[in-house]
Amino acid sequence: MAKQSALPRQAPAKQTSTPGPLKKVSGTAAESGPPALDRLIHERMRLGIVSALAANESLTFNDLKKLLKTSDGNVSVHARKLEEAGYVTCSKSFEGRLPKTEYRLTEAGRQALKRYLDHMEALIRAMRER
Repeated sequence: MAKQSALPRQAPAKQTSTPGPLKKVSGTAAESGPPALDRLIHERMRLGIVSALAANESLTFNDLKKLLKTSDGNVSVHARKLEEAGYVTCSKSFEGRLPKTEYRLTEAGRQALKRYLDHMEALIRAMRER
């Protein structure tokens, strides 16, 4: 009888590369497929943040937390990823003695959201034409 290892099994590594362009599987595909979906915005919480900021000039950390019905950690982590990508800006200040964190959508973020929505609309049209 083989002895089982006491070491915990590691989960497979996550794929970190961005997938290439989407292409049709059938032989009638166009030479180049549509651009790849922006995976950064596609994540539900980040899409919520970008969408909320697109509809408002700016929102505070607490505004986003209430609007998205989520935790401090979720807003913080996802907003930071969007900030690192240049999609949002974050400014910190004080109102009296209370800290205030305010987010704004950048022009790059607005363009990324537009491309994302155009992509989703194209996918919907393609599915309806089937």
